[in-house]
Amino acid sequence: ARPSSRRDRGNMSATSVKSTAGLSARSSAFVPRLRSKVVPAPARRSRGAVSPVALFTGLVQGTATVVSFDNVGDFARLKLKFPPNTLDGILIGASVACNGTCLTVVETDGDCACFDLIVETLRATNLGELEPGSEVNYERSAKVGDEIGGHNVSGHVSTKATIVTQTDTDNNREVVFELDPRWSKYILPKGFVAVDGCSLTVGDVSPGRFNVWLIPETIRATVFATKNVGSTVNIEIESQTQTIVDTIERVLDERGLGLESAATSSSESSTNAASKTYEPKTKATVSDGYKDPMDELCEEDPSADECKVFD
Repeated sequence: ARPSSRRDRGNMSATSVKSTAGLSARSSAFVPRLRSKVVPAPARRSRGAVSPVALFTGLVQGTATVVSFDNVGDFARLKLKFPPNTLDGILIGASVACNGTCLTVVETDGDCACFDLIVETLRATNLGELEPGSEVNYERSAKVGDEIGGHNVSGHVSTKATIVTQTDTDNNREVVFELDPRWSKYILPKGFVAVDGCSLTVGDVSPGRFNVWLIPETIRATVFATKNVGSTVNIEIESQTQTIVDTIERVLDERGLGLESAATSSSESSTNAASKTYEPKTKATVSDGYKDPMDELCEEDPSADECKVFD
């Protein structure tokens, strides 16, 4: 066979390249394309405003004066005048503690703000006793980052108390309050209590009474400057103390160890013991015919006091 010329070899090479290129093109048509999977970036958390929760510190910021108090029995509109610049930046719906009662701003007018009081507020607090010219303690709601110089106060008044004794000395004042005795278990010596919104340290405690000591600055900056024997104040129990006391009582009652369970058990034991009577001996302890005098007494009158047996 005749050897192929250089030209023939060149043509063959060109044909081979074309065939290979065509095969590659056809083959590539059947190879599925790999699409890169795009992983979305994690969504950034919105930094929208968080619904505010009213919180107070018990550090009264001053006193406000009652401009008007329109009480129609089960509803009242209270208008207070505050010191200059106190209401700067305040909005409708903001919370202000007035004598320790959390109230909502419904209207503003310069240095004045109005609050609505429902029947429960009028009943449970001393705000129902206000009249034009009266003064109240105030504290605006604390902001995140504010100093908590007193203790956490919610503005939810627990009960009312009455000043029964007030003793002034050169540098302080002792005030004794009287309240419903059922609240005394939550008021502990050296513990916290909010009185008309003031965070105070408890002194001595007795059933239905406790006392506090006021420094001159507290008297100057609050309504205690005008309080007298017979005046009514709002009391808010420290919430953590109340929770601990109530929880312990509940657990002890569930286990039959509470005060009510103990009183019931003691009463039942006394009743059962008193119902038992003396049981005479079935046989004399001495063989010479001796008989116990108690046997003779109780045979004649089993209900006699001497025949009752107590555990």
